[in-house]
Amino acid sequence: MSQSVERSKRPLIVASIMLATFMVAIEATIVATAMPRIVGQLGGFTYYSWVFSAFLLAQSTTTVIYGKLSDIFGRKPMLIGGIVIFLAGSALAGFAWSMTSLIAFRLLQGLGAGAIQPVTMTIVGDLYKLEERAKVQGILASVWAISAVTGPLAGGLIVDHFSWAWIFWINLPIGLLTIIGFTLFLHEKIEPRKARIDYLGTILFSIAIVSLMVILTETDADLSILAALAAVFIVTAILFFLQERRAPEPIISLALWSRRLVATSNIATLLAGMALIGLTTVLPIYVQGVLGRSPLVAGFTLTMLIVGWPLAVMLSIRLFRAFGIRRTLRAGSLMFPIGASFLLFLTPDSSPVSAGIGSFLMGFGMGLISVTSVVLVQESVEWSMRGSATASIIFSRSLGNTLGATTLGAILNIGIAHFGSGDLASKLHEVINQPSGLSSLATNPGIRLVFHSALHWSFWGVFTVAILTFATTWLIPVSREAGRKPPTQTEMQEALSS
Repeated sequence: MSQSVERSKRPLIVASIMLATFMVAIEATIVATAMPRIVGQLGGFTYYSWVFSAFLLAQSTTTVIYGKLSDIFGRKPMLIGGIVIFLAGSALAGFAWSMTSLIAFRLLQGLGAGAIQPVTMTIVGDLYKLEERAKVQGILASVWAISAVTGPLAGGLIVDHFSWAWIFWINLPIGLLTIIGFTLFLHEKIEPRKARIDYLGTILFSIAIVSLMVILTETDADLSILAALAAVFIVTAILFFLQERRAPEPIISLALWSRRLVATSNIATLLAGMALIGLTTVLPIYVQGVLGRSPLVAGFTLTMLIVGWPLAVMLSIRLFRAFGIRRTLRAGSLMFPIGASFLLFLTPDSSPVSAGIGSFLMGFGMGLISVTSVVLVQESVEWSMRGSATASIIFSRSLGNTLGATTLGAILNIGIAHFGSGDLASKLHEVINQPSGLSSLATNPGIRLVFHSALHWSFWGVFTVAILTFATTWLIPVSREAGRKPPTQTEMQEALSS
């Protein structure tokens, strides 16, 4: 199988990838900005984190599947199929009538989104040589900057002046243009071969991850139920591991994940994903519910995070040349705990600017970690495994997002129960579920203090994971001199073997 694309059509394919990337990138900020208002109308604040977790759970589960299938059947059919599923979920999410239905449709969205990031990144790896790829990734990184500005702005304007349903329906025209672009310009020569898809591994993996997510979310459930779910998780995880060892074409290659470079890069990416999604889910709540600011202001604090990310990617080549990949990676990871520390000092009287600075530093650090991980992992494997290798990075980030959103949501609920015991806790949930949403919290000093204290437990969780991310990046094997000049294939292999 190979790509058959004229050089003149590569920019058109990149433009289609940019549209697909924008569709996923804007999803993070536009939904996070609008969620407090959605909860105010639909109720069910206890399941707030599941709106994020359901999407990320489905995305995490399917990322490695799409990556594997793209190696077998080609990039184009997997990508277009994923976009169609994502658009179906987006259309239905706009018609959600309850928090339960919204979570279900977000799950469908995630099933499609699992294809977009790994397959588009793999296509870039197929079409461009290593020395060209960084420039293209810089262009794609600018999409995140654009979405960082338009996402919170669009989210704030939509919930203030239109129905919140449009935060999902806005994906429809973008997705249709993307499908047209890939249909017209991306052509593949696929050599037929017999494929043995690891269906059993996929089922076992999905059951194990779902069980873990429910355990982390339903902290107030009966102990017998939690024990049963824990048993299901342990048994299915063991069976999944055994299945992947004997499957002819495992959905997750244990041989690939056992490589030190791949394993450490994936662990660092997973931890970074946990920290960032924790920030994304709890910071808008703090800005609106404690600082008393509008959804638009809350969105712009997240804007700084997604501005820092693509800025780091665009500057990465210059930083590699000046300082080497090793120092750049470790300096970037150091920004994680530094940025997270800003959250620990937030008070009800703080300026949103402080939260924005912390977001920017964490985003910048994530940009350096992500671009280094993707480039190193892609160049460590042959073409036939590039889809799976790229998907492993995206999967790790998505799984980290899933674990982070669920864990931080559980910590928040525990904090509310701890600091707002008795009538105050009931009143807090009653206020949150009012149409006015979180904005009414700031007018009640007692409830505001409870929310402030509970959210700081979540901030400590973000800071702890940020410290672990910093520590893990020191284990990634990169030579001291790698990246000081435009890397060649030979130089990259030397860097990998050190």
